Amino acid sequence: MSAFEADEWARTQAMPNGEEISRVRRLIDRVTTDLDQLTAEDRAQIEEAVALVRRSRSVDLGMPRVGQPLPDVRPPRTPQP
Repeated sequence: MSAFEADEWARTQAMPNGEEISRVRRLIDRVTTDLDQLTAEDRAQIEEAVALVRRSRSVDLGMPRVGQPLPDVRPPRTPQP
C-alpha cells in the first residue's frame, strides 16, 4: 500500500513534524559551516574517509538478491544402452 492510500493516522506517524525538519536543517547548516572553515588538507582527509566508507558499506534493504545462475559443471550424461 502506498503512503497515499494509508490511513490518516499512519500518514501522520510516518511524516516528520515541523520541529524534526527544523532540527535536521539546523544540523545541515552547522555541518556545512564547519566544513567551510576547514583547511584544504583537512577537507581532503575527510573526503578520502567518506569515499572509503561509501566503498566499504553495503546497503541491505531486506530485498532478495537475484544473482546470475551458477554454471552447471557436471559432465553431460551419456545414454545407457
